[in-house]
Amino acid sequence: MATFALIHGGGGSGWDWHLVAERLKASGHDVVAPDLPIENPQATLADFADTVVSAIGDARDVVVAGHSYGGFTAPLVAERVGARLLVFVAGMVPAPGEAPGEWWGNVGFESAEGLSVTEQFMADLPADLAAENERRGRDQNSAEYSAAWPGERLPDVPTKVLLFRDDRFFSADLLRRVARERLGIDADEMAGSHLALLSRPDELADRLMAYYATVAG
Repeated sequence: MATFALIHGGGGSGWDWHLVAERLKASGHDVVAPDLPIENPQATLADFADTVVSAIGDARDVVVAGHSYGGFTAPLVAERVGARLLVFVAGMVPAPGEAPGEWWGNVGFESAEGLSVTEQFMADLPADLAAENERRGRDQNSAEYSAAWPGERLPDVPTKVLLFRDDRFFSADLLRRVARERLGIDADEMAGSHLALLSRPDELADRLMAYYATVAG
């Protein structure tokens, strides 16, 4: 069985993964989904990675999954722990030396116009779950946004990109292109909004476990 290290996106917390974590644990896997120190004005991507690596501890059979902005942290963690697998879940794939704030322009991101926060990020969530997600949101006041991504390269581990076809924040077309240009792979796809972690947790967990099955020794 694996240890799944689940990394949340910008302004989020480990809670964003809690329903996926329940499914993974029910199937016998271990899960860590720490809160990154995004409210600390001095915290960097290295600090984010330290937080996740500390939560992983001595686990050796590790799958690292980064959601959205968590894509900038996930490869750093995967490199440090010798991960079995790295998964970008509607995730930002960084380039060496690229600051997170530069990513948007570099990949040609275009924001959808005229959408509410709910429509853009969580159109398929039940109202109560969407409200809870907004209540748990945190201010991203950390120091990494304008700092160069510290990795020398993306880690040499099996890597997957999973996009959500109904995502109105990171469109399917954008993430398909990023996967091809930055990783040389075709993205996998499933239905769901940007926060399909909450709207389709069982399907997402099943995808992650299926990915693990392809690399498990």
